[in-house]
This record gives sequence, C-alpha cells and structure tokens, in this order.
Amino acid sequence: MKLLKEFTIQFIGLKLGKHQFEYQIGQEFFTHFGYEDFNDANVHVNVLLEKKTTLLELHFEISGTVNVYCDVTNEPYDQPIQNEFDLVVNFGDEYNDDEIDMLIIPHGEYELNIQQYIYELTVLAVPSKHVHPGVEDGTLESEILDKLEELSPKIKEEKKDQEESDPRWNTLKKLLTDNK
Repeated sequence: MKLLKEFTIQFIGLKLGKHQFEYQIGQEFFTHFGYEDFNDANVHVNVLLEKKTTLLELHFEISGTVNVYCDVTNEPYDQPIQNEFDLVVNFGDEYNDDEIDMLIIPHGEYELNIQQYIYELTVLAVPSKHVHPGVEDGTLESEILDKLEELSPKIKEEKKDQEESDPRWNTLKKLLTDNK
C-alpha cells in the first residue's frame, strides 16, 4: 500500500519532549485503503508524540462522525465515534510490529508513518451493529420500519392455550399443590 506523505512524521529533527500533530480525515482517506463501509467521514485525529532519548511514545485520539447505513432500515446516518490508543516505538535490529501497542523500527530510521494506526483506530471505533438513533427512540419514519411492524408476530397478552392443558395432567398437578 502506498504511504500518504502527510501521515509521515520525521522525528529525527525533533527536540526531546512533546510534539503535537493534528489531522482531519475525510472519505478519501478510507478510499485509499479500499474501505467502502463509510459513505462519508469527518474525523479529527490528534497525535501527541513524546520523544525520549531511546524511544518514542505516541498517544492517538480520534473523534468525529462517519456516515454509515443503518442495519435495520438501511437509512444513512452519522455515527459519532471516539477512540484513543497509546503506541511505544522502540529501536532495534529489524522492523517488528508483532505487539499491538509496541513497534520496533531499525536503528537509523528517521521517520514514522502512522496512517495504518489512524485507519485501524477509526474502523474499530465504529460499533459492529449500526442502528439509526431514530430507530432506538422511535422518531424515525421509514417504509421499512412500517413493513417490519406490519409483518412482526403479534404477542397475545393472555395465552388461553396454556390454561387449556391436557386433562391427563390435572391429577399430577394436584399432587404438586397438595404438598404445599
């Protein structure tokens, strides 16, 4: 996958201490990854990089909205998202990203691309089930909801079928009530 230059941080020229980076992510970012579940995206990314003598610490915070289709009505809506993640970048002999929150890059590297972390944080912040807020509070008017209501089975308040049981069981039921 081609790396997007705006998400590459050149840490070699940075002084020791904290440095802040901000990004505004739109739909083009997810199109670059081939991710098509979002209709639109408006996500703000805040990255705090703390450079230390032997390692880098990154703290990612994302917040914003992604436009997705409701799983119940198929109506598009803006899903608010929020997520955060801490990453430690250490230096070693070879590249290693086996650990979730630790990245080892070779000695001599001078830059770090964070686009994959931003992508994963955003996608994982979206709930697995997309339900339009209007469905939950009952304010959404939709043909699909009307049809689902029409076709749903009606619940009877009193089930008379349970009262009319097989008369052969009545003697056994009497034994249950006699012991009390």
